[in-house]
Amino acid sequence: MRWIPMAVCVAALLLAGNAPAETRAQAAEDKAEVLEEKAAQDQPVAGQAEPITRGEAQAVDPAGAAPLDDAITCLARSIYWEAKGEPPQEMEAVANVVMNRLGSPDFPDSVCAVVKQGSETGSCQFSWWCDGRPDEVVEAERYDLATEIARKALNGQLHDRTGGALYFHDRNVSPDWARTYTRTAQTRRFLFYRPKSTT
Repeated sequence: MRWIPMAVCVAALLLAGNAPAETRAQAAEDKAEVLEEKAAQDQPVAGQAEPITRGEAQAVDPAGAAPLDDAITCLARSIYWEAKGEPPQEMEAVANVVMNRLGSPDFPDSVCAVVKQGSETGSCQFSWWCDGRPDEVVEAERYDLATEIARKALNGQLHDRTGGALYFHDRNVSPDWARTYTRTAQTRRFLFYRPKSTT
């Protein structure tokens, strides 16, 4: 009779892997909400909540056309539009900035609010959000990569490549605000910053 519980567990695992995309997407959104809340409270995420699986994350917005109303979609779309033509390390650095902002008391407490911040005044923190162009994905493979990076970021599985940065800009521009911050890191395409220490 010991085989019955094991058979039930195996059947549950097989069914979960074959669950409809809608079910996997809902599971991912539910998990992301818990992970996002922990990150917003600057609590450790990895190992503290059930992680989002790759299949779940990919089911949320597979075509890159869903409304921007959940953490996975908002983060994946930000990574995609800010760094879609760049190597994974650059994309991860964009995710790091969003997650660092999420954990900072100086920024909103949800990924979508962080991404959309400033849109009400026309001074978006992430340029793609206010550029007036369509936000739907045009390169499926790059969006799949952005979604995977978003999943890892929400799961607390990404190394912070930015040294705690809350701001970044492309190397091809020189915004005035950059002089008032401390540079924490640089990549091939981006420069990263945080406020100067007051201590």
